[in-house]
Amino acid sequence: MTAAQADLPTDLQAKFREMPEGLRLDSPDVADGAAIWRIARDSKVLDLNSSYSYLLWCRDFAATSVVARDTGGEPVGFMTGYLRPDKPRTLVVWQVAVDHAQRGRGLAGALLDGLAAKVAARPGFDALETTISPGNTASERLFTSFAERHGARVERTVLFDAALFPGDDGGHEPEVLYDIAPLFR
Repeated sequence: MTAAQADLPTDLQAKFREMPEGLRLDSPDVADGAAIWRIARDSKVLDLNSSYSYLLWCRDFAATSVVARDTGGEPVGFMTGYLRPDKPRTLVVWQVAVDHAQRGRGLAGALLDGLAAKVAARPGFDALETTISPGNTASERLFTSFAERHGARVERTVLFDAALFPGDDGGHEPEVLYDIAPLFR
């Protein structure tokens, strides 16, 4: 159990996944930016941002992001997020990726639970949003099982239709918004 999870009321603690053995949850720092960029690139499914953006993310959004570290302290998975400026009680999960060698161990679920617990330490957090492209069944399962574990509803709507993406983007699929709430009530 992470320190953030231990700070939650006892009835909520049981709803959170433990980190897989040999891994620990941590906040990212700027030195993790290159490793996080490589994990995102190697996923072959994420929209890869510039390496510079991952450095900024680790600096400016560390409070709403997490990394999983192996025994040597190297990042082997990450989840980035931010609080919506117009809905500060809502955490938006931007990206999640797990190193190929760590897949199948429940790490993505542990990252999501760890990030939610970290943000839940702030008063008022009660909703989570993310977008998922149609057919990304792994992400669909990750977020719907999170909602089930925490007794929240999931509402799905198209946030960005495919036509909104530039033509040189390789035919980007629509992004479906998953609105998960209420949380931690």
